[in-house]
Amino acid sequence: MNDQVPPPEPQVAPPEHPIGPDHDRVEGAAKTVIGSVKEAVGHLIGDSKLEADGQAEKLVGKAQNALGGAKDAARDAIGKLKL
Repeated sequence: MNDQVPPPEPQVAPPEHPIGPDHDRVEGAAKTVIGSVKEAVGHLIGDSKLEADGQAEKLVGKAQNALGGAKDAARDAIGKLKL
């Protein structure tokens, strides 16, 4: 007979976001980067419309990113309530 006790399984904390960050966070970050590029290019070539479009897209991206962050926080809070 084998009297040895197997070692306990290591406990791993569940990932904070098992499905990853909210889609709005990813899309918002992308819009922010694209807006920054448009703004810089518009400034370099003297195209004030392109520069303004870039600034607007950056603001939209920041707002969308913030919305995604709020969704992630809500999902985390709900997940903690279930524990």
